[in-house]
Amino acid sequence: MKVSRCALPEVLLLEPRVFGDERGFFLESYNARQFAELTGLDVDFVQDNHSRSAQGVLRGLHYQLLQPQGKLVRVVRGRVFDVAVDLRRSSPRFGQWVGVELSEHNHHQLWVPPGFGHGFLVLSESADFLYKTTDYYAPQHERCIAWNDPDIGIEWPLPSPPVLSDKDARGSLLADAQTYD
Repeated sequence: MKVSRCALPEVLLLEPRVFGDERGFFLESYNARQFAELTGLDVDFVQDNHSRSAQGVLRGLHYQLLQPQGKLVRVVRGRVFDVAVDLRRSSPRFGQWVGVELSEHNHHQLWVPPGFGHGFLVLSESADFLYKTTDYYAPQHERCIAWNDPDIGIEWPLPSPPVLSDKDARGSLLADAQTYD
C-alpha cells in the first residue's frame, strides 16, 4: 500500500496494491498492522457504513462536534469527488479543503481525521461509498457546514445544481458554525 499526504497533511491518500488478471482482481482494503506502520496512526475503527447515492447527490459537509470521527473512506461502485475540510480553529489551515476522486477503478481510499468535515459528490450514475469510523454515529452531536460556503470555496465539479438532503441544504456557514478548538 502506498500512503501520500494531501495538501492538508493530516489527510492521507491510500493506494492499495491491486492484483488483477482476466478473472478480476483482489486487494486488501484494510490491515490494522499495515495501516499503523504506514500512517503512524493508532486508530480503532468501531463502525462500518455503506451508502448508495445517485448521480449529482452531494452529501456533507458533515462532522460530529462531540465524539469526532476519523473516517477511512472508499468507493466500491462508481465515482465520487471526496472532500475534507479542516475545522480546527487552532490549525493554521482552518477552513482549507482538499478534494480527490475516489472510484471503483482507482481503488483509492482517503483518511479523514477527527477535526475535519467530510463530504462527497457523486460523479457516476450512482456510487456505493464505504467508510470505517473511529467513533459511533451520534446524531445529537452531528453538525453540517454549507457545501457551498464561499469562505471555504470548494471547487465542486458540478455540471448542474446538486441534489441535497434537507439537512445539507440548511448547513451552517463556517463563520457561524460550532467547530473544534
